[in-house]
This record gives sequence, C-alpha cells and structure tokens, in this order.
Amino acid sequence: MARWLVTGARGQLGTALCERLAAAGVPARGFGHDELDVADPEGVRARLEVERPTGVINAAGFTAVDRCEREPEVAARGNAEAPEALARACVEVGARLVHVSTDYVFDGQATRPYREDDPTGPRSRYGATKLAGERAVLAASRDFLVVRTSWVFGRGRNFIAAILDQAAKRRTGEASGPLRVVGDQTGRPTYAVDLAAGIWRLVELGAHGLYHVANEGVATWFDLARFVLDEAGCHDLPLQKISTGELRMDAPRPAWSVLDTSKARDLGVTLRPWREAVRAYLTSDASPLRGATWETHP
Repeated sequence: MARWLVTGARGQLGTALCERLAAAGVPARGFGHDELDVADPEGVRARLEVERPTGVINAAGFTAVDRCEREPEVAARGNAEAPEALARACVEVGARLVHVSTDYVFDGQATRPYREDDPTGPRSRYGATKLAGERAVLAASRDFLVVRTSWVFGRGRNFIAAILDQAAKRRTGEASGPLRVVGDQTGRPTYAVDLAAGIWRLVELGAHGLYHVANEGVATWFDLARFVLDEAGCHDLPLQKISTGELRMDAPRPAWSVLDTSKARDLGVTLRPWREAVRAYLTSDASPLRGATWETHP
C-alpha cells in the first residue's frame, strides 16, 4: 500500500492532513520540525531513503509573517531552501511531492480573484520566500503539486481562537473596550480540515502543477471576527473596524488576496462556504469554545 509522509505535522494543516489520511485508510507518518528538519538536505535525503514513501506532503514553513521581515535568513531557510531540498530528495527516491504555498505571493492590488497563472509580486519577505519555494518544487518535477491557500484556521493558534480569547477576557473583566479588527484586507478564510480533504482529493485525481484551494466566499478580517462572535453568542460585544496601517506591523499585507479556485473546481474539488466551515470548526473537538464559561447573549 502507498505510504505517505507529512512534514509540519504538528501545525494546523499538518494535523488535519494526518487525520485525513488516517480516515482514508492511507498508511502515513507525520513529522514535526523537531523530528525532521526539512531544510537539512542530508537529513531529508537520509530519512526518505529509509522511509521510501510513495509521496510527501509538505505542510512545514516559517509562517510568522512579521518575523520573516526581521529574520530573513530564517525565512529563506524554512520557506525557500527547505522545499527545494525536499523536492530534490523526492526526485531521487521517486516520491511524489505536494507543497503548500500562500496567497502572499501576490501583491494584493487586483480587483478580481487571482488565478494560478496571474503574475506574482510579493510585497513581504514571507511572500517572496514562499514564492521561491514553490518555484523550486515546480522546477524539480512536472509531476509535483503546489497548492496555494489563504487565511487558514484549525486546531491550534489562529485568528478565530485569538478573537474568542479576547472575547473571553472582556466577559471576565480582564480586558475592556471594543475589539479592534482590520477591515481593509479581503481574502478567503479556509478551514484546515476542508483544505486537507481538498489537497488529498487532488492527489487522488493525479493533479500536478499549481492549484488554488480555499473555502468559498470572501470576507475581511472584520467580517470574519463579527461572524465568529455572533456564532459564539457574543452579539453584544462591539468591534471597531481599523485600517492595516494602524497596526504598524513589520510586514506589509495584501489588501486583496482572494484566490480563484475554479481550476480545482473543474476537477470537482470544491470547499464549502467559509461560514459553514467556521460553524463546523466552532462545534468540533478542536473548537476554542470548548470549556468556555462566559455568559452568552442570544
């Protein structure tokens, strides 16, 4: 039977991928960064020589966007050099490679969803290093698959969990005032569980090259926060819409990073609307609401 390896297996997507493969009955093994440094060519090659996998899904990466600006060498190692090393090792052992990239490879100035063949133009070191990584993977073999996605949430730390944490602090009196949320960035919120299912379906279909996969529908971070609070019964908690510039972050963010998912849709790979996905997340065993004790206001 096919055996797959998942790198970055302790992250939101890596965890979901391991669960998806297990549910599909596919023999798989997940590696966290402490178990396999994908930026170490010799270590990667040695591991793949031992495991001899049918394929590898690389969900690893240095995703701290602002830290990438301050630590460019670390960003390059994790997002550009690591995928290249993994791609070379996969070619040597004859394994398929699936690599996960990001909407940040675009400049955010478009007025329609970005297609796979649209010109890239990353404005941050994170986006630039991710673009270098995906190019290295696609150059290594025409049989490899790169999946770009956006605004991922799932088990672990993420935007939704942060919003609910702030809501809890206001319910307990630990914090006060409205939650300040950016309203001038637009994208596609994407549930890691759905993304994992979409990626695996592309693998089953033998897809290769570049695809965009994300939940359907668009939102701003403000829209997402308001929906999450309402679903959590916090209708009365106020939100203050702010601009990205007010946060004074190190890395620029794309104002528009909506991905066109029609190429995957043409193969029958479509993720549900993001609102449905958020509801599923909030009622799952990974929900940040589990154990919440604050009073809700229907």
